[in-house]
Amino acid sequence: MPENNQEDVRTDRDYSVLWKMGTIFVITLILLIPASLIKGLVNERQNTKSEAVAEVGDKWGTDQIITGPILSIPYKTNHSNSFTNYLHVLPESLNVNGKIIPETLNRGIFEVAVYDSQSTLTGQFQLPDLKKLEIQPENLILDQARLNLGISDMKGIQDDVKVKWNNADISFEPGISHLHKDVLKTGISAPIELSLSPVEQNLNSTNFQIQLNIKGSESIAFVPVGKETNVRLLSSWNSPSFNGDFVPKERTITESGFNASWVVTHLNRNFPQYWQNSRPDLNSAAFGVDLFIPVDNYQKSERSIKYAILFIGLTFLVFFFIEVRNKRPVHPVQYSLIGIALCFFYLLLLSVSEHLSFNLSYLIAGSSTIILVTGFTKSILKNTNLTLMMGSILSTLYLFIFMLIQLEEYALLTGSVGLFLILGLIMFFSRKIDWYRLNNTMKI
Repeated sequence: MPENNQEDVRTDRDYSVLWKMGTIFVITLILLIPASLIKGLVNERQNTKSEAVAEVGDKWGTDQIITGPILSIPYKTNHSNSFTNYLHVLPESLNVNGKIIPETLNRGIFEVAVYDSQSTLTGQFQLPDLKKLEIQPENLILDQARLNLGISDMKGIQDDVKVKWNNADISFEPGISHLHKDVLKTGISAPIELSLSPVEQNLNSTNFQIQLNIKGSESIAFVPVGKETNVRLLSSWNSPSFNGDFVPKERTITESGFNASWVVTHLNRNFPQYWQNSRPDLNSAAFGVDLFIPVDNYQKSERSIKYAILFIGLTFLVFFFIEVRNKRPVHPVQYSLIGIALCFFYLLLLSVSEHLSFNLSYLIAGSSTIILVTGFTKSILKNTNLTLMMGSILSTLYLFIFMLIQLEEYALLTGSVGLFLILGLIMFFSRKIDWYRLNNTMKI
């Protein structure tokens, strides 16, 4: 009979511990709801920033892609005299020397990088073998040729654009001529008068020089239309991000700005040097530079929220072991309040990081949360040593999460090793707990 009573008491306590663990687990899952809402808020703020950037771009000029110049020559066939066929020729060489003058504009609390660019485009054209194309030289309508230059956002054009061709200055006109709209969607064109060499059956004097001054925001890119394309960009912006299909052959980045140069040949890209009436995708080969603003608070805030379940779960686990080992009961309501405080950390981090650097914001939000939870722990446990231990554990957890956020390539490795060590510590400190014979005076 006494053995039965002892077994009943043990079973009741066992169910009591399981009930408490289940309650903590449910509270942890419920707290993931506000954590996910905060994550949604991060995405919303990111969208708000994108809208601010787009609004500034609509007024100043969006990111610019410069394509060309492209020489378009109409020609007749032997079967028809209508000008329905066109030969499009890319430059034999293209050299771009550009200077980017950046500045930042504020739209509310958001910063947007904008720029004025001054680019000089030089090069020359050469006709392909007309016999291979089955085009008779006399069928070329040379006096109706057009020089097309693609500019992705026409609002950014500041001055009259002219091309120096055969030592004559020719003004560009709005719109693309002879080219399909899916080759160049927007841009400008200029009428060019061409002449053929009677001996070589090629174009006479096709050197060109174009001075292009345009405004834009965030990025500028060039399409390597030359058989050999050389691009050199200078700027006082000291945090560039080079983008596109090609990386700079040479680049120098200092506190005073950057200097980058590219060399691309026609063999590096996926479209021909000339075509007839076809529609190659030119912009797929664009390359250039982003005026990167090193503010990644939204990305880092989102990454920190991904560890919410880990952080809340480990904090609750520490409180649970304090209950078990030190007979200091913590009510489920108190668990909930502590969990809500931990969730507010992410809201503080997001809101403060919009005005200060992420690292400083993390320090402010983390310190505030540690002070709040530690003070509440003192009122619950009535024990200074346990309170200090709890504050130290929270500080270590926040430091661990901060390291994971900062690390990108080694985040998985660091997180795996860290969690393995945490599991080892939990197993070490719980090794002497007799889960079947908890003290009768403990109320869980």
